[in-house]
Amino acid sequence: MELLRQRLANLLTVKSLVTLILTGVFAGLAGAGRVSTEQFLTVFTVVIAFYFGTQAEKRAQST
Repeated sequence: MELLRQRLANLLTVKSLVTLILTGVFAGLAGAGRVSTEQFLTVFTVVIAFYFGTQAEKRAQST
């Protein structure tokens, strides 16, 4: 139960919220046809790579 609380707390960090909001915004814009598929994939790839890269780095530093 404590692990679940810790994971939920980590999900609510500013970096995570920005990642989720940006993903939602770009998905909405792509769905509405305001951005091309290539633009969406470029931005989404950068955001996800940054998010998971910093998560992996954080885990590596904690061990």
